[in-house]
Amino acid sequence: ADSGDAELELSAVRHQPEGLEQLLAQTKFTKKELQSLYRGFKNECPSGLVDEETFKLIYSQFFPQGDASTYAHFLFDAFDADRNGALCFQDFAVGLSVLLRGTVRQKLEWAFNLYDINKDGCITKEEMLEIMKSIYDMMGRCTHPTLRDSAPAEHVELFFQKMDRNGDGVVTFEEFLETCQKDEDIMSSMQIFENVI
Repeated sequence: ADSGDAELELSAVRHQPEGLEQLLAQTKFTKKELQSLYRGFKNECPSGLVDEETFKLIYSQFFPQGDASTYAHFLFDAFDADRNGALCFQDFAVGLSVLLRGTVRQKLEWAFNLYDINKDGCITKEEMLEIMKSIYDMMGRCTHPTLRDSAPAEHVELFFQKMDRNGDGVVTFEEFLETCQKDEDIMSSMQIFENVI
């Protein structure tokens, strides 16, 4: 009886993805690319859904030299568009499409959403510091040259000097967008962070 209950429970948890046509319309991937992505997704997540712990385990494999769990948490939240605590293939495909093939504005919106931890429409120094610490933790202590413990806070201060145009202590999306579009250095650093996704 227990094995029958387990099978029923597993089948109830399985998630069917959106139709291929709908995903083609929502993303900038071809049919073959979506099929390939789906095969890889199903291989890692046979149920069709990824919870945060599984996401952390998968993501941590890419950064064995550090602790990627906190950054993976923030990344999971950014991909989990409907905030239901699980990523389905649609969440994954749509987010990946934005990051790889989206317009500059779409990529900046995605990045802003990542940094805006509490989703209140602005980035505080505390939120940015949490993100920066998680990135430094993920990269590990073996980076060359060795990073000072004050490096995340220094990065946040530089970020706010450039971004917080009206000096109110928070960065709105409008400030973020305007500064990024005018500053080539920031656009280059945004691409660096895209590489850790």
